[in-house]
Amino acid sequence: MVKTIMLANPRGFCAGVDRAISIVERALELFGAPVYVRHEVVHNKFVVDNLRAKGAIFVEELEEVPPGATLIYSAHGVSKAVQQEAAERGFRVFDATCPLVTKVHREVARLDEHGYQIIMIGHAGHSEVEGTMGQLPPGSMLLVETAADVADLEVHNPDKLAHVSQTTLSIDETKEIIDALRARFPNIRSPHKEDICYATTNRQEAVKQLAAASDVVVVVGSPNSSNSNRLREVAAQRGVDAYMVDNAGYLKKEWFTSKERVGITAGASAPEVLVREVVDTVHSWGYETVQEREGKKESIVFVLPKELRG
Repeated sequence: MVKTIMLANPRGFCAGVDRAISIVERALELFGAPVYVRHEVVHNKFVVDNLRAKGAIFVEELEEVPPGATLIYSAHGVSKAVQQEAAERGFRVFDATCPLVTKVHREVARLDEHGYQIIMIGHAGHSEVEGTMGQLPPGSMLLVETAADVADLEVHNPDKLAHVSQTTLSIDETKEIIDALRARFPNIRSPHKEDICYATTNRQEAVKQLAAASDVVVVVGSPNSSNSNRLREVAAQRGVDAYMVDNAGYLKKEWFTSKERVGITAGASAPEVLVREVVDTVHSWGYETVQEREGKKESIVFVLPKELRG
């Protein structure tokens, strides 16, 4: 049998990541270095290092940013407290929050106005979760990470509850948590449209099909990338060996011993150049054929802030 590499589609950059990177690059062009970015603009080491080399400075706290500087919020979004502090400090601000994360922020504001207590499904400490929960005063929203957490929730009024989700979660695990919430709180309100974003959904569906056809799956993505981690988990849950690598240098030849079909995909924040390096390395180990698999076509594009267009 011919040893084969199969490439998932879609894979790699999504519209939100493309937009966030373009905002940093365009701000550097227009205003010169340095520009300051609160948190990693997207969770990928290669992308962050590349932007750092061009003059972006990544910070965790706004006190690290000098007065009058250009500040960019990451694709994961920020809390109201961060927005307020940035306004008080007088920075020139550009918001690279993914529009699909902003949609969740608006949903939170609407639900809060109508008196709902909101339960957030997500991973504690993730910057998107901190930004979304930070749309309301501390302690207003409840966080659940697993279906088991639902049993421990203490709510004000079981008939006036709603839930929202981090956009980069496992579709299957999130469904389990929502099922648990509905079982305990039958009147809980769900979003009109699923919070998990199109790119996360499409890449997870593609990796399910890839895993079914592969002996081993490699996901290109950085360790702190939620959506990349979920891709590896989704593949592993289908009974194949699945590994995540930041770049080709992390590949181990023994992963491919007696494996005929290698599936390769990439998280939404991983650039195609890294996928190509992984393909080239695996190809050099005797995998002669490279196949692009069929998948859902993505045509979504998010525009830049008007001050950065042109």
